[in-house]
Amino acid sequence: MKIENYSPEADLLNDRVILITGAGDGLGRAAAKACAQHGATVILLGRTAHKLEQVYDEIEALDAPQAAIYPLNLEGATQQDYQDLANTLENEFGQLNGILHSAAWLGALTPMESYDAETWFKVMQVNLNGPVQLTQACLPLMHQSETPSILFTLDDKNRAYWGAYGVSKHALSGLVKVWADELENDTPSGKRRRIRVNGINPGPTRTNLRTKAYPGELPSELPSPEEKMTRYLYLIGNDSQHISGEIIRL
Repeated sequence: MKIENYSPEADLLNDRVILITGAGDGLGRAAAKACAQHGATVILLGRTAHKLEQVYDEIEALDAPQAAIYPLNLEGATQQDYQDLANTLENEFGQLNGILHSAAWLGALTPMESYDAETWFKVMQVNLNGPVQLTQACLPLMHQSETPSILFTLDDKNRAYWGAYGVSKHALSGLVKVWADELENDTPSGKRRRIRVNGINPGPTRTNLRTKAYPGELPSELPSPEEKMTRYLYLIGNDSQHISGEIIRL
């Protein structure tokens, strides 16, 4: 089946727990609602509590499984913060079937020669270091869960003036390949499950980050985040169990 022709079943994510970063806005918000609509218990992670609360209320209105809110700013989060998150998930839910990394910070669009060091480190912390540390902390729980899947949201802006954002997204593409290869040999024996790791590049999408990067562009001419969700559901759900280490471009 081609991914563009995929149609998810209504119960695709029943009894699954999915953690979504950047869940308060854009692609993360759309993914949280889509996963909940298909039966998942969604953990809404982001830095702005009132945005997460709005998404929580929207999920409640869908008559979907009750979501959970976990405010966390990836920019300042420590290794202990991520371990505390993993411990909370294990204590409260006993499983973690999926992680969708959607949080991202644009930083500055400027020549590398004059790129501000503080901005560089902040972008790398949110876009690269945070996802790595969060995933590391959650892997033991995912190894115990059924058909686990990790999905990184990517971009291909590795060209002039995209600075730390472009470099961080390019690094995530490499991370997908490395981690998928490392986890490929894990088998469903005992309590250690094979974990799928994939990346998805949604392409131009009507988000706040896109508006900041392209202020002269008409958002109405771009597809909405909701229009991209079928492919996200495919990669986070059980129908893509045979796929790992892939970069899907929409």
